[in-house]
Amino acid sequence: MQATLEKIGSRSGKPNIAAVTSLSLKILTVNVHKGFTVFNRKFILPELRDAVRAEHVDVVFLQEVLGSHEKHSVRFANWPERPQYEFLADSIWTDFAYGKNAVYPHGHHGNAVLSKFPILHFENRDVSMNTHEKRGLLHCVVEVPGKIEHLHVICAHLGLRENHRHQQLLLLERLIELKVPATAPLIIAGDFNDWRMSGHELITHRFKLQEVFAGLHGKPARTFPARWPRLRLDRIYTRNVTVTNAKVLARRPWSHLSDHAALMTEVAI
Repeated sequence: MQATLEKIGSRSGKPNIAAVTSLSLKILTVNVHKGFTVFNRKFILPELRDAVRAEHVDVVFLQEVLGSHEKHSVRFANWPERPQYEFLADSIWTDFAYGKNAVYPHGHHGNAVLSKFPILHFENRDVSMNTHEKRGLLHCVVEVPGKIEHLHVICAHLGLRENHRHQQLLLLERLIELKVPATAPLIIAGDFNDWRMSGHELITHRFKLQEVFAGLHGKPARTFPARWPRLRLDRIYTRNVTVTNAKVLARRPWSHLSDHAALMTEVAI
């Protein structure tokens, strides 16, 4: 199934690629809550952009990012003229892909991937289980320096009901089987809404993927709510990479930029 809208963009040509034996990448994932603080009290997308920039990451996974919103664009003086994902990418992440998941009278939102490396191909899979909770899997194929095999990244946002998440994870498994070569480096990140950890067991045991915080610290990280994290909702899963670091970005300014804490990891491929 295809989502209703997908967009890919690039503002630069392909970089010169030199042969290297190992490449270290920094990855960040965050549910941006449509650019607002908790309870939608304040529009903070410019501050969020500054915070993401300061981490010097190579690939960014975004959930609940707005493509457009006609009412908000009139209401807030600092509302960007460009879509939120393009505003966040700015001149730092030269390639970006967006998959529209939810459409409403005044706009739409979905998942996005920002990359410092060329995005060669992307596909947005609609994994919605009903008409009022729209969810998607944004799969991008990324060319990285010195590597013959491409990096596959999947930005995920799963449903609130456990039975829906189980079905969505089976669709994720099918996507991996069909689209990701067994030897290719793979990173899956996003908001899994899996507070009971049943989805985590399925992914690690059946899909044979490693969650970066579980691998380094024994359990996935607590990320929700951002100011006092209790639930382990956000994850980063990998295959065919070496995880060297992982941390939760839960302190200021991050604790006030979304209702979810951001996660960051460093991997070698």
